[in-house]
Amino acid sequence: MEHNEALLDDISIHSLDLRPTKPEARTLKFGHFFSLWMGSVHNIPSYVTIGGFFAIGLSISQVFFIILISAIILAAMMVLNGHAGYKYGIPFTMLLRTSFGAKGAILPGVLRGIIAAIMWFGLQTFAGSLAISILIGYFWPDFLSLGGNWNIFGLSLPNLLSFLIFWTINVSFIYGGITTLGRLTKVISPLVFIVFGGMSIWAINLAGGISPILSYSAKGVDGNSVFVIFTCISAILATWVAPILSVSDFTRFSRSNKDQFFGQIAGIVTTYLLFAIASISIIVGSEIAFGVPIWNVLEVVDKFDSHFAIVLSLLTVCLSTLSVNIVGNIIPAGNQLVALFPKRFTFKSGALVAAVIGILIMPWKLMESSTSIFAFLNVVGGLLSPVIGVMLAHYFFISKKEINVQSLYTSKGEHSLTTAINLPAVLAMLLAGTLSLIGNFIPAFAPLYSISWFTGITLSIVLYLVFWYFSKRLSSKMIK
Repeated sequence: MEHNEALLDDISIHSLDLRPTKPEARTLKFGHFFSLWMGSVHNIPSYVTIGGFFAIGLSISQVFFIILISAIILAAMMVLNGHAGYKYGIPFTMLLRTSFGAKGAILPGVLRGIIAAIMWFGLQTFAGSLAISILIGYFWPDFLSLGGNWNIFGLSLPNLLSFLIFWTINVSFIYGGITTLGRLTKVISPLVFIVFGGMSIWAINLAGGISPILSYSAKGVDGNSVFVIFTCISAILATWVAPILSVSDFTRFSRSNKDQFFGQIAGIVTTYLLFAIASISIIVGSEIAFGVPIWNVLEVVDKFDSHFAIVLSLLTVCLSTLSVNIVGNIIPAGNQLVALFPKRFTFKSGALVAAVIGILIMPWKLMESSTSIFAFLNVVGGLLSPVIGVMLAHYFFISKKEINVQSLYTSKGEHSLTTAINLPAVLAMLLAGTLSLIGNFIPAFAPLYSISWFTGITLSIVLYLVFWYFSKRLSSKMIK
């Protein structure tokens, strides 16, 4: 909103989808940002993660502390990296050029906007399709036995149909625009509080009240408990590297900076507080009642005796998964393809291509081997967290929140972006990423790998500022 509209008349970029957002398109308010990330919090993988914390011996108070601190750090990161999106109305793919240069931005852009986004899109679509199968089977039991033993690449006919149904629903939002997404997030907000709040009450009653849950005795962790807590915070934040990076794709549509600032802080912290209560109640309560903790919310739904509660819960899980898929995956993927091939793609066609690739990677096959999936995601995450550090360091310390918007879009003339590759940024990203991941191969560096989110961001900020300082000194000496 603060960019110079007059300069934009000469912009030579081929696609209109990546141009700075016009004032009339800034329609997202506090309520939209409040509910924007709810689907990213309340989903199956998140509950499994918390179950893992209890499995390693952490207590209720320790798990609650981990969730709360993670929420506060996450909210701060979202607001900080979203500031430029609001101020200048530019998407992530263009903001990335300010710190990495036009060509230097290709590698981190592809890692986040295409590889990670399409991978997660496929996995989330398959996860949501499982809830679709249960929902259809609830009303039509014979659906679950359609096709008998027939399968295609390991996917049964009912699962294939559910996957295609949920995939089609996701794709339909590509053509609905940001307004449709805003409506979806506002619908999800009350449903999440009702359903997951209800699950908490169910679990507490199942355990015989709050007292038995609060009296839960943890096994205790092996090693330094403070470091273990730190690694758990890093684990939660590592799942958010992609949304943190591309948050400007949404803050660019914010009606005001206050809307995105307070909306994201209030929404993320409030949602994570509900998540903390719900996850702790469900996991501990089910262990007290059944002797085995339930980590999968779909298993919780299966134990309900109310038809209405079952249907409402399944719909909420589907909508939450749909929300995180659109917000965190399909929009960044579409924008990145436009940035790479502006003459060939619009946002809609790029997002559709990304969605098709999401089928071709056969995510159901990828989920058969959790080791390979998480190894891949750890590599991508280890390389993406340094990108966050470089972007923050450049925007707040180097450019001091000032961006020449014209230079991002013009290919020639006095306003063109003169640095095709910002070498200090690329070197800082690669070196910090290497140090974040090397602990997976060299035991001596294992602690750095355990807290890779903090390692990547901290090292990249320090390295980038050092490299930038010396590159400027070197340049000045060469000029003399």
